[in-house]
Amino acid sequence: MSDSLHTASTIRPADWSEAHVRGFLREMFDAAVASASPFHVLARFLPEKPKGRCVVVGAGKAAASMAAALEAAWPDVPLEGVVVTRDGHATPTKSIRVLEASHPVPDERSEQAARDILKAVQGLREDDLVIALISGGGSALLALPAEGITLDEKKQIARKLLHSGATITEMNTVRRHLSAIKGGRLAQAAYPATVATLVISDVPGDDPAVIASGPTVQDETTAQDVLRIIQKYDLTLPPAALAVLKQEDEAAKQTPPPMAEGNSLTMIATPFFALEAAAEVARRAGVTPVILGDALEGESSSAGILFSGVARSVKLHGQPVAAPAVLLSGGETTVTIRPGEKPGKGGRNTEFLLACAQSLSGEPGIWAMAGDSDGIDGTEDAAGALIGPQTLARGKALGLNAEDFLKRHDSYSYFKELSDLVMTGPTLTNVNDIRLILVL
Repeated sequence: MSDSLHTASTIRPADWSEAHVRGFLREMFDAAVASASPFHVLARFLPEKPKGRCVVVGAGKAAASMAAALEAAWPDVPLEGVVVTRDGHATPTKSIRVLEASHPVPDERSEQAARDILKAVQGLREDDLVIALISGGGSALLALPAEGITLDEKKQIARKLLHSGATITEMNTVRRHLSAIKGGRLAQAAYPATVATLVISDVPGDDPAVIASGPTVQDETTAQDVLRIIQKYDLTLPPAALAVLKQEDEAAKQTPPPMAEGNSLTMIATPFFALEAAAEVARRAGVTPVILGDALEGESSSAGILFSGVARSVKLHGQPVAAPAVLLSGGETTVTIRPGEKPGKGGRNTEFLLACAQSLSGEPGIWAMAGDSDGIDGTEDAAGALIGPQTLARGKALGLNAEDFLKRHDSYSYFKELSDLVMTGPTLTNVNDIRLILVL
């Protein structure tokens, strides 16, 4: 923490320099991310130690750090098993094997990781315990297609969904039904062992069936739900996928494979907890926090325009709260790439911010920062970016037209030119996006 942040709470917000503002926004963002660190939260949610074997499996951007935190919390328990995380997100472990695979589009390593995880839970007994460490990103990292579907076909479906504007909930519904491990199938494979699932949520509403597509959670959606989503976004499925859905429709009429009655699932970190951590930083500095929601969805640019309007209301009318205030929100917006478009570089957070800056048009006293809590906004190397009253003017001085960059979905490039990208590197956790709008 810089010296300027130590003095933030003793300075009137109206007197803050731009350096103070930037440091304060980063302090709130970092507090939100730290609240979801497995090393801070995992130990207190662990189940009773087992009488038999303890097999650890997991998938997601935080899976490796969760495994390392578990080993630190249970040094006296012989642990075994395997987890898979995104490339660059591995953490050293002692006895739990850590694999890496591709995200957001799965690769052959994703398929092999899923096979290894299923193999790890086979042949267990009733007094054995499986600890499943699940976090956002697990869907792409556990890409074992249902029988009859190839990985290439599943990758094509994943790409179409990413560009369609479908929500994370809709994307994961499709993934569950075309998978051999998701939608509760991992817990079914572990039967009769008890499965204790520890979850770091990254999805709107913290629905455990959606996070990493719910490998240990009985799926309540149907094949018909998948077909409705495909029709909604005017997509097509390969014949093999349609055949799997038809078979599932028939199988739904029969009794599903069993899961152990003692299975449990615990949320150890969520987007709301992260926003509360950021809000506490604001309170200490004499700034009123307003949490607008932890499960917001929709088009990124539209959200930027909407939130800029709320910020203006705070500035001009003192509604819904008087300045100094910070508007906080979480969830996952989307960037829709329309047919024929050739997008530039960018993610949902930088697109949100560029639209917000456009709408605010240099309004004094309003700054914003938004970033993905995992440290990667989309597929680029930045977590997000930061804007202020001078963002558009500084861009114009460099010959940059913000509207053109926004139309090309090239927000990353715009903020890179301004040196306003927020770079954190992989944070080894994931509670989705953190958006902060400061009004002084």
